[in-house]
Amino acid sequence: MHRRRFAATLSLLALPVWTLTARAQGLAGISDLDATKGLRAALEKGALSAVQLLGRTDGFLGNPQVHIPLPGALQEAAKLLGALGMRKQLDDLEVSMNRAAEQAVPMAKNLLVDAVRNISVSDAKKILTGGDTSVTEFFAGKTRQPLTGEFLPVVHRTTSRIGLVGQYDRVAGKAQSMGLYKPEDPSVDHYVTRKALDGLYFMIGEEEKKIRRDPVGTGSALLSRVFGALK
Repeated sequence: MHRRRFAATLSLLALPVWTLTARAQGLAGISDLDATKGLRAALEKGALSAVQLLGRTDGFLGNPQVHIPLPGALQEAAKLLGALGMRKQLDDLEVSMNRAAEQAVPMAKNLLVDAVRNISVSDAKKILTGGDTSVTEFFAGKTRQPLTGEFLPVVHRTTSRIGLVGQYDRVAGKAQSMGLYKPEDPSVDHYVTRKALDGLYFMIGEEEKKIRRDPVGTGSALLSRVFGALK
């Protein structure tokens, strides 16, 4: 009896600190390997779902959670500009920005999947035991900079093709000449890229929340074990 207790104590001492922490939070009996594999599967599923949802017509424009509005200061000037006969230009500008984001998002797929497949035990710990923003913080930290570089040319090609840059310059120029608008981003392409990435990370987080709420619904035994243990 004493020998069995001693062996059990040794096995607990041999576990990594984050596994002990996770045990205290409900992951008892799940190995580091399974916990990390389960998280990778969840994040990859969430990332691919988010890309599919956003990278299509109305993925941004028709989704109020990620819809890209006019830049903040330009929104404030919109009423006056609308009164000056620029309402249609403002509406076209907003639609075009969302279309550009929808065109860019599919480019994120490979980088997101690579980030997930290279996830470390340390990253897994932070996400599994973190709060509601832990997934967003992980993806933003790993992919925002390289994705900005990939999105900008795609956004620029789209904005150029649909005349967005010219639209933006005309509207923003008019607002600036009246002292109504000071741009936050260096260009409309940078603004659309920033908002597109914000929306992408947000939707990945939303997809992962669904898995946390209903792990059985994923149809994966591993996800059910890992995320079911967190309930």
